[in-house]
Amino acid sequence: MSYSKLLRLRLRCSDSLTAWKTAIQRPFSAGPSLQGEEKDTAFLGKRWKDTAETVIIGGGCVGVSLAYHLAKAGMKDVVLLEKSELTAGSTWHAAGLTTYFHPGINLKKIHYYSIKLYESLEEETGQAVGFHQPGSVRIASTPARVDEFKYQMTRGRWHPNPQYYIEPEKVQELFPLLNMDKVLAGLHNPGDGHIDPYSLTMAFAAGARKYGAQLYFPAEVTDLIPQSNGSWNVVTHHGTIHAKRIVNATGFWAREVGKLIGFQHPLIPVHHQYVVTATVPEVKALKRELPVLRDLEGSYYLRQERDGLLFGPYESQEKMKLQDSWVTQGVPPGFGKELFESDLDRIMDHVEAAMDMVPVLKNADIINIVSGPITYSPDILPMVGPHQGVQNYWVAIGFGYGIIHAGGIGKFLSDWIMLGEPPFDLIELDPNRYGKWTTTQYTALKARESYGFNNIVGYPKEERFAGRPTERVSGVYEELKPKCSMGFHAGWEQPHWFYKPGDDIGYKPSFRRTNWFEPVGREYKQVMEKVGVIDLTPFGKFTIKGKDSVKLLDHLCANTIPKVGFTNISHMLTPRGRVYAELTVSQLSPGEFLLVTGSGSELHDLRWIEEVAVCGNYSVDISNVTDEVGVLGLAGPLARKVLQKLTPDDLSNTSFKFLQSRKISIDGIPVTAIRISYTGELGWELYHNRPDSSALYRALMQAGQEEGIDNFGTYAMNALRLEKGFRAWGAEMNCDTNPLEAGLEYFVKLNKPADFIGKEALKEVKEKGLHRKLVYLTLKTENVDPEGNETVWYNGKVVGNTTSGTYSYSTNQSLAFAYVPTELGVIGQKLEVELLGNNYPATVAQEPLVATEPTRTRKLKSSAM
Repeated sequence: MSYSKLLRLRLRCSDSLTAWKTAIQRPFSAGPSLQGEEKDTAFLGKRWKDTAETVIIGGGCVGVSLAYHLAKAGMKDVVLLEKSELTAGSTWHAAGLTTYFHPGINLKKIHYYSIKLYESLEEETGQAVGFHQPGSVRIASTPARVDEFKYQMTRGRWHPNPQYYIEPEKVQELFPLLNMDKVLAGLHNPGDGHIDPYSLTMAFAAGARKYGAQLYFPAEVTDLIPQSNGSWNVVTHHGTIHAKRIVNATGFWAREVGKLIGFQHPLIPVHHQYVVTATVPEVKALKRELPVLRDLEGSYYLRQERDGLLFGPYESQEKMKLQDSWVTQGVPPGFGKELFESDLDRIMDHVEAAMDMVPVLKNADIINIVSGPITYSPDILPMVGPHQGVQNYWVAIGFGYGIIHAGGIGKFLSDWIMLGEPPFDLIELDPNRYGKWTTTQYTALKARESYGFNNIVGYPKEERFAGRPTERVSGVYEELKPKCSMGFHAGWEQPHWFYKPGDDIGYKPSFRRTNWFEPVGREYKQVMEKVGVIDLTPFGKFTIKGKDSVKLLDHLCANTIPKVGFTNISHMLTPRGRVYAELTVSQLSPGEFLLVTGSGSELHDLRWIEEVAVCGNYSVDISNVTDEVGVLGLAGPLARKVLQKLTPDDLSNTSFKFLQSRKISIDGIPVTAIRISYTGELGWELYHNRPDSSALYRALMQAGQEEGIDNFGTYAMNALRLEKGFRAWGAEMNCDTNPLEAGLEYFVKLNKPADFIGKEALKEVKEKGLHRKLVYLTLKTENVDPEGNETVWYNGKVVGNTTSGTYSYSTNQSLAFAYVPTELGVIGQKLEVELLGNNYPATVAQEPLVATEPTRTRKLKSSAM
């Protein structure tokens, strides 16, 4: 098809927005028209409920799914409020794609549940859903993409989601209309397909009503008023509903609803276009429906629509369009089932790529072009769960792929609400991953980048640079920036690795060892043999004090509470005994505590602490001091020698023991020094006022000149912690694991008097015995190392998965943590770990590979006696 023909079609199909409002109400749904069921079942004339256990705001696919799942789970008072009519917003015009595929870990579970539910929903509710399951094929047309498919296979094989790496011949068999010139491989997901979004939502609505939920529309929420007991008054023109909790599921209206209670949710609508053709003879002649095609280099999806084709591209970040006026000026009050003006010029590159890959498109006539709003968060992932800073306010917003997520997210949130904890870990969707640093400008830049990078190659250790840096830069950022490759952690910039003359510098991602491999080995050696400095400012940091502070922490933490001047590692567990968080807890003075957590779980952990404090009526003062407090780490055998030059305090091993904490002065700068290091070497973490970071860093570097002091980054720290057998929250432990299977028994005091959260559940787990355990693996590989989430094999069968991994610079081999059945967890057991399509021999090893400095010191003293 020539450009001039496309231009004529564009003019013919998009005369005006008004024409679209009338001509394209539901262009591609096989279900009933919008004029019937909704008006007949509108709430007018129904009994208005003035109380509810849960009020869901928003009648799109996700909100109605949640109403269905809560009601089905037995919640008696579920109310959904929709400002206009069900499916208004982004649901009604969605392309409806469904896929088992996702590059993450547990989002695969969301996709899996959704598809299985959609297969049975029509039978359950009596409402047709228009579900087609011809499968899908992702196309690899570059060597990097072939590597990515192999990478994704090992990350998916230990899940039940059906997925296969296929050769070009199989690709052509599945999609016979392809031009095979560029096809190198495919990723095939049987059972994938597409569903009619309108019919799906109506089925959820029918199910919700069947189980007792009330769906009211049109019923716009005009105010949300928090009550002193944590409940809410939800105000509408028809009356006020008193609710125990509220859920914001309002799609591109989410910012407007959030503003009612003072939140600025980081979301922005994106113009997403797709094109539908008239009947294509070659398509009509096929005996079976084509699988959904995803040409990743062309950055588009393509599926069969009746006897034609539906084609949807993701434009580059330079060409794609944001509806940013909705962020600055608000969503137009009447916008619901409207569309934007289409713009074929923006997608011409993708059209041409599609015509090259699927030549029958060249002679196809366009009958419809849809350009509608979909809502993006900065990282393209939705925001799901309870929100920190206010009680009983939940969100299910920011869905760029709401149709495939709707079923699984409805179930996930329903389980969480009903059971009091998430059924599995989805911290990547935690709404609390964003904070005050997430400005409107940042959101726009990142949404533009995320949309444009929809089909970019997904490398390990991926970095994206739009919108950086934020206001979250440490006091040493400007000094370190020219010397290193920076990583992004919860808004912070933090060095990953440092450059030296002759290094191949910059961010150069790869599925194999790349330019950082040798420099990280150099930094590893620096810490093991001399002394290194690392910027740890991104740590989440809280202070807790007050008359009930000890009582609160004793209830929150499975470990005992450290004495004044001491520090320990403590875990907060869920009621089922899963690991909700890992904290470093220091009692600085009687009843005054400093809690430290990872950067990625800052507000995730704070929300939990605040919720327990409020629900238990503890008299405490909790402060988030993350942005005010800087942290520098000093580690290595010469760390004490360097630090002692700068302070009159006695830092000897007898005076300042491992896991002690105290306030000292370093070159005149007040710091809270904790003798601890995630490297496992002699070291201190130095907590100080953030404006003092630069002066403190310069003092340390100057004092350590004779000792050969130097910088090291998080990549080297990861290698050091894995060699020492240190677990990491979010990898070896999270809401999917209990501390016993994770090998954390030392930190869990089941015999302590306090009734800590999860104690009884953990006793039951211990009594019943474990079915799996965390093991320590050594591997002989080639030019690739495990990083976590890879498949573990035994005797030709999948038996588990790795959680994290690295290269051991001390023993010149790869190593990894992995979960396997308990019977395979014996030292010396032979297993295999799959990396990039190859299975490498692995052995269960005695941990750690390298003893920690305190252990080495004790052994040295013991041998000397």
